Amino acid sequence: MTDRRRINGPPGGTRPPVFASSIKPTTVAAERPQRQRQPNELRKIFLKTGLIPSASGSSYLEFEPSASLSAARASPQSVIPPSSSLKLACTVHGPKPLARSATFSPNLVLTTHVKYAPFAARQRKGHIRDASERDLGVHLETALRGAIVAERWPKSGLDITITVLEAEDDRWWADAPDSHDAAWGMMNVLAGCITAASAAIADARIDCLDLVAGGVAAVVADETAERGVSAPRLMLDTDPADHRSTLSACVVAYMPARDEITELWLKGDISKASVGIDDKNLTHEALIDGAVDAARGAHSVLAEAVRESAERFAGLSSGKST
Repeated sequence: MTDRRRINGPPGGTRPPVFASSIKPTTVAAERPQRQRQPNELRKIFLKTGLIPSASGSSYLEFEPSASLSAARASPQSVIPPSSSLKLACTVHGPKPLARSATFSPNLVLTTHVKYAPFAARQRKGHIRDASERDLGVHLETALRGAIVAERWPKSGLDITITVLEAEDDRWWADAPDSHDAAWGMMNVLAGCITAASAAIADARIDCLDLVAGGVAAVVADETAERGVSAPRLMLDTDPADHRSTLSACVVAYMPARDEITELWLKGDISKASVGIDDKNLTHEALIDGAVDAARGAHSVLAEAVRESAERFAGLSSGKST
């Protein structure tokens, strides 16, 4: 029997966080998880709107854990999950009038706030936002500003707050701390923030040009026992813990109906990857196209969540009218 008093999340367990200070690699024998998906196959996304009644709009997004659960079962002596997943909640408050002392603005004033929960990452986060969280807020504001019809709310403000409950790791936990650059996981977090914020904005009934979805693509090099280090390949929706090395990555905020990119973050040196993909060399254009393809896949889930939100709103409106 379905419990109507609570909103159930996706099926599956939640792995407890293990902080970096408690990890002892010398006493734990583990093997790096291997990606089981095809290069262009995306992870499943759970997206639900309308979870916080006190907010104008809200959403909850969760990515299916990577294929690392099988690796965890293969080494039961380790309590450390091979990689993390992505879980975040978004709330939208507004549009609401600005303070009387505020300068007149002919457009909507957008404010974005991204904060990691203290237990979201292996390195415990503080209560004050650090530089990485502020950077995510700036990227998110740029991505959403190009989609919102801001001139319809003069001298009004819109506050968007995202709480990251579980963040993608920048590397596998057994790697040396300086083996990977510390931004690959942030790019996955940003893509999830863009998709969740777009769903929450639609749930708040704020006019937009189009739904904006986030997507990530990366050029990675894997390590196998048979062939050693493989040639660089283009992967969509990557988990940094599944790959030995990430050469370059790209995250985009994409509006499919208008075929526009509102935000682009490109990181890494793609010149190291000289192997062709589909008779095409690995270039920045191919990497951006891969991120756009990943955003299209996330948009299909986003559109379905917004449709359910509209049906729920229509049902409530008809109930009040009767």
